[in-house]
Amino acid sequence: MFKDRCDAGHRLGKKLLRYKDRHPLVLALPRGGVPIAYEVARILDSPFDVLLVRKIGVSRDPECVVGAIVDGSPPQLVGIGRAGARPGGDSDELRRETERQLGEIERRRRLYLGDRPHAQVKGRVVIVVDDGINTGATMRAAIRGLRRQSPARIVLAVPVAGSDALEDLSGEVDDMVCLISSPQIEALSHYYEDFHQIHDNQVADLLRQAEQGHGSAQGRHAITSSRGLQPERRLRLEKAELFQAQKT
Repeated sequence: MFKDRCDAGHRLGKKLLRYKDRHPLVLALPRGGVPIAYEVARILDSPFDVLLVRKIGVSRDPECVVGAIVDGSPPQLVGIGRAGARPGGDSDELRRETERQLGEIERRRRLYLGDRPHAQVKGRVVIVVDDGINTGATMRAAIRGLRRQSPARIVLAVPVAGSDALEDLSGEVDDMVCLISSPQIEALSHYYEDFHQIHDNQVADLLRQAEQGHGSAQGRHAITSSRGLQPERRLRLEKAELFQAQKT
C-alpha cells in the first residue's frame, strides 16, 4: 500500500538509483504517472517529460481498441496487439478517430508544455513511468512508439502491475522495475491510500516546477493533492469522488 503517488514515486526512484550515473530521461504517461515520474526524476537528478499516448477504437464497443497514437516527431500510429501489426479496420473510420486523437494530443502538448519541445530521446536511457499497469495495452503502445525514436535503452518502471501484463511487456523493454506485482489487479486504487484523479493543470504545474528546479516536498504535495486545485475545481473533484464512492 502506498500513501499516494508521491510516496510511490519516492520508493520507485530509490529502486532505480543504479541508473543515476547514466543520466536517464524520465518520461511519464499522463496523467497519473506524472507525480510518480516527477519524484523519480528528482531522486535521479534527471530531466522529466511526458509521453503522450491515445488509444484508438474504431467501433461502438469502447473495449475494442485497435491501435494507439504516440506523440513524437512525427507522431506514431502503432498496433497494440502482441504482433504489433499496423491497426486495421475501416480506413475512413480509422482516419477520423486518428485525427480526433491527434487533436487531443496536440491540446495536451500545448497545455502541458506551451512552446517547449519534447526532450530528445535518441541515444538516451529512457525510464517510462506510470502509476500502475492493468492490461498493459497503453504502455505497450507507448514503448513501441518510443522505440522508433531510437533510445539507447528503455526501462519500464511502475509501482504496481499485473504479473501477466509484466510478462507480456518483458519482451518490449530492456529492463523493468515493479515494486508490487499481483496475478490479478482489480483496481489500481486498491494499492493507494490516496488515488484521486490528477488534473491537467496539476500536470502542467509539475512540468514547470521540474523545468525550474525541483521544489520542496511541501510544494510538490500541494500541487498533486486535491487541495492544490482552485476551489471550484476541488469542489467538482470532491463531488466526482463522492459519486464514485456511492456507485461502489
